[in-house]
Amino acid sequence: MNIRNVCQRIWPTALVFVLALGFSMNISAKPKITKDNFGKTADGKAVEIYTLTNSRGSEARIMTYGGTVVSLKVPDKSGKLGDVVLGFDSVADYEKHTGFFGALIGRYGNRIAKGKFSIGGKEFTLATNNGENHLHGGVKGYDRVVWTARPFITGTQANLELKYLSKDGEEGYPGNLKIGVVYSLSEDNELTIAYSATTDKPTIVNLTHHSYFNLAGAGNGTILDHELMIKGSRFTPTDAGSIPNGELRSVKGTPFDFTKPILIGQRIEQNDEQLRFGKGYDHNWVLDKRNRSFMLAATVYEKTSGRVMKVLTTEPGLQFYSGNFLDGSIKGKSGQEYPLRSGFCLEAQHYPDSPNRPRFPSTVLRPGQLYTQVTVYQFSVR
Repeated sequence: MNIRNVCQRIWPTALVFVLALGFSMNISAKPKITKDNFGKTADGKAVEIYTLTNSRGSEARIMTYGGTVVSLKVPDKSGKLGDVVLGFDSVADYEKHTGFFGALIGRYGNRIAKGKFSIGGKEFTLATNNGENHLHGGVKGYDRVVWTARPFITGTQANLELKYLSKDGEEGYPGNLKIGVVYSLSEDNELTIAYSATTDKPTIVNLTHHSYFNLAGAGNGTILDHELMIKGSRFTPTDAGSIPNGELRSVKGTPFDFTKPILIGQRIEQNDEQLRFGKGYDHNWVLDKRNRSFMLAATVYEKTSGRVMKVLTTEPGLQFYSGNFLDGSIKGKSGQEYPLRSGFCLEAQHYPDSPNRPRFPSTVLRPGQLYTQVTVYQFSVR
């Protein structure tokens, strides 16, 4: 499937991809969408929350602040629904904490060295909000804005379209960037995120999603006994500030080899420089793919619940973060504590610091071009 060709027909969102998935299912199924108020931001902006539900009872609750997945309930092997993403009960808690829980990330997901990049010989300066580097769009990235929402149903899918205009100069980025994101929940318990964007000036774009997953259920222990496979035979090693050194290193013979399923905790404490730099896994895997083909990127399995999550994407890279900075001080939904490594992130995206690495796939978007990205989180049981 050529996702780019599909998405190019339907700016500003990847609706054709969404429609195709929905109509391929049993048309008799009855998805539904409900809308509620979720409070206000500190500056008084109203926040809505939408609940997307399929006929099996699985549901995704998504709020307009940050385009955030607040909860995601899918069945375990006994059929019992459980929430598999970490998060909070109020907008105030999301504003208070800076861990990007469940949010849409941009304009550039991941890090940019020293907050600087150039396009056509002109240098741009961004906030350095992660040590001396720029992270996840800056001080007020897309995780901290209120998106405009439109719910709709196609076939057997419940969908939520979110839009945001990122203005020229916002957080230091050039160009007015028009963004559309569609969340879709299918009868097959797939949460699809389809992104698109256009610009009126040359800029850089690298959008992604930042849910912390725990397949045993949010707040139910660590993720160290989750079994992970990543379809990436190389990764991008970094310096101590998590900026890639430009190398595409083989994972063979290293703690980063997830080409076959292995427990996340099996090698995470090994005496390895890269693990020390990240305080665990916080690295980008180079996916074994060609061009923008849509492919399986990772599979995660948790044996007590029997839940399986597959990640499929059009993106060239996958950032795996093992929750190394969670420390138990954060209390989430229903007062749950989130201790060290109680959630993991699998963020489909381009490589960190790509604007300063000409050998990495380009993240430059120019007027007249369409940025697209599609990632699917697919849930089943074993």
